[in-house]
Amino acid sequence: MSLKSILTHTIKYLLGLSKVRLVQAIEVLRDRYFELESENKILKEEIGLYKAEEEKQKIKAVNQKANQPTSKQPEWELKGVGNDGYGKRKGRGKKGRLGAGNKAKNRSITHQETAKVERCKNCGADLTNEPVLESKNIRIIEDIPPVQTRPQVIEVTQEKKFCHNCKKVVTAQSELALPKSDFGLNTTVKTVYLWVGLCLPFTRISSYLTTFFGQTISTAGLSSHVIRIAKIMDPVYGEILDIIKSAGILHADETGWRVNGKNWWLWVFGTLDAAYYTIDNSRGKDVVRKTMGGIFTGVLVVDGWRAYMSLFCEQQTCMAHVLRKIRKLHKAFPDLVCVYRYYVKLRKILKDGERLQLQRAGLGEDIFIRRRNKLHQRLDALQCWDNPNNVLQGIIKIVDRQRPRILTFVDNEGVACHNNYAEYLIRIGVLKRKVSFGSKSAQGASAYAVLLSIYTTCRLRNISFTDFLHQSLKHNIRFGKPMLIKEYIEKKETLAMAA
Repeated sequence: MSLKSILTHTIKYLLGLSKVRLVQAIEVLRDRYFELESENKILKEEIGLYKAEEEKQKIKAVNQKANQPTSKQPEWELKGVGNDGYGKRKGRGKKGRLGAGNKAKNRSITHQETAKVERCKNCGADLTNEPVLESKNIRIIEDIPPVQTRPQVIEVTQEKKFCHNCKKVVTAQSELALPKSDFGLNTTVKTVYLWVGLCLPFTRISSYLTTFFGQTISTAGLSSHVIRIAKIMDPVYGEILDIIKSAGILHADETGWRVNGKNWWLWVFGTLDAAYYTIDNSRGKDVVRKTMGGIFTGVLVVDGWRAYMSLFCEQQTCMAHVLRKIRKLHKAFPDLVCVYRYYVKLRKILKDGERLQLQRAGLGEDIFIRRRNKLHQRLDALQCWDNPNNVLQGIIKIVDRQRPRILTFVDNEGVACHNNYAEYLIRIGVLKRKVSFGSKSAQGASAYAVLLSIYTTCRLRNISFTDFLHQSLKHNIRFGKPMLIKEYIEKKETLAMAA
């Protein structure tokens, strides 16, 4: 039936009705219209509430994951901020990067052996009485000592002499082990390295010492011995803290830790040549004040956590965290083009800031100041976005909170606009937490923080941690205090000059 016929029959039907029935029909239709209009309004409100709740849940889910540290290795110096590598096409025809490979052995020969020919490998003939040819092959092999079925058990005779000056008996001290300890220094250094450097738990360390050296030590014995070593090395820990406090650029970060099943926090304060770790049951400003004091004269690069705001200093917030959060919000709301536009403009400002920071010396101070002020104006204009939606409005609020600390890096040479270096420093603690699930006691946590600070600082300064720990403990046996990092470096330089 066509529309024309429907309208014709409807008009004929209505014309056939009396005025009273026609008015009644119109009133019924009107009442029904108002009912439907009211129901439609209620449904629209419910849909709006549902969409708002869904949007709120999406933003909450993004916020939970956005602050997690990146899992990338420290290529941050090359990539900079905002270059996560997603969606990029791989280059064609490019050769892969050459690996380090097994380099040629150029060390001095410590042992020589001759591989003799006794039988022909082709036909099996006996070649014992055949003369050796003048031509021969030479190969260099690096190997470790064989597995020992039992450890070295050393009996040390300690001489005693009477001092007529102070009227006391003096007993000789052996440098093979710490006083009142039956663990030798070699066992001590290896244990600490396995615990801190390789993140092994005491159960694995005990198994390793038994398997390769025949040395049986309980996990409780290893734990108490490591805690003792940390107390001895406490002056070196204080030396690292002094280095951190006098730094020009400092990176800081924190991550979760467990102590006897309870939530604690592992903190790191690091520079390019030193790292100071501390474990505390608080994530608040009291840890920052206790570690750094109230004033820091350098630039502090952090991730925006409010506890760091209690420290009076110049600060740079980690823009990689902010950009990562905006990317996740754009992924959750792909239809919101304004979020992507805001992200591109903000990243462009940061890129221009990095370029301006590098060009400062060649531009001159007047041109630099003018361009830096223009960057601030661009950022202020970006924050005045016309008619932003709820998602973009939340992003603008996040950037507003960090506004005084976004472009600090432009004025300070060597300061990055991200805190990836601190995440790189704290990564070893995250690995240790995954393997051992934290510490059993506060004393063990404190010992781990002390030894991890020394290990990381030695690694950053290209110092052998095992040699330094061995020399420092020997120094403690002789003089009652450990050798500091500064003293160790001076000693090495003196020996190198003498050689």
